[in-house]
Amino acid sequence: MKTKDIRILLVDDEPDILEIVSYNLSAEGYEVYTAKNGAEGVAKAKKKQPHLIILDVMMPEMDGIEACEVIRNTPGLENSIIAFLTARGEDYSQVAGFEAGADDYITKPIKPKVLVSKVKALLRRLKEDKEEVEDIVKVGNIVINREEYKIINDGEEIILPRKEFELLSLLTSKPSKVFKREVILDKVWGNEVVVGGRTIDVHIRKLREKIGDHHFKTVKGVGYKFVL
Repeated sequence: MKTKDIRILLVDDEPDILEIVSYNLSAEGYEVYTAKNGAEGVAKAKKKQPHLIILDVMMPEMDGIEACEVIRNTPGLENSIIAFLTARGEDYSQVAGFEAGADDYITKPIKPKVLVSKVKALLRRLKEDKEEVEDIVKVGNIVINREEYKIINDGEEIILPRKEFELLSLLTSKPSKVFKREVILDKVWGNEVVVGGRTIDVHIRKLREKIGDHHFKTVKGVGYKFVL
């Protein structure tokens, strides 16, 4: 995909941030759209179908966490990459963001060149997503449709946020194999993306709630495995 065909949506209530980030990303050739609050961001996301959405957390009308949840549950936006750009670096804020379905968390302030590099790293996933070998995989009573990012568990259709889907896809690729935490971070989040140590645990907890606790086993000090 050419740079000019990639759509990026910036959602922030600070005009200076919108202007600076928009300018730097536009200079790289991306098609950039902006919104000044969560509600406007959701509306614009539905209209523009962006490949990447960069959200602030603290915003009027609808905050970034709520906006992320709405976007993740909107048909057609399941595969959009979502990153939070915010000054809030507390662990609870990051956990809330990942639970809402975010793919990454970028803390302000950040130099424009660093942000552009981060965006490029995130967008590389668009290419990687097309390199799947099998689109539909059946593991026990679970059917994984990678093309539609859809799960069918015991006949019930489940739509998972992007990272939960990719984590489940990885673990079910080799049932009973223990995947080390560093391998999971590399395969699911990418080795150029820095995330907190609790990120995997949060996503595993959400999968246990949705798919079944008995399918996910913790190997203390090592990682996780999927069991039938």
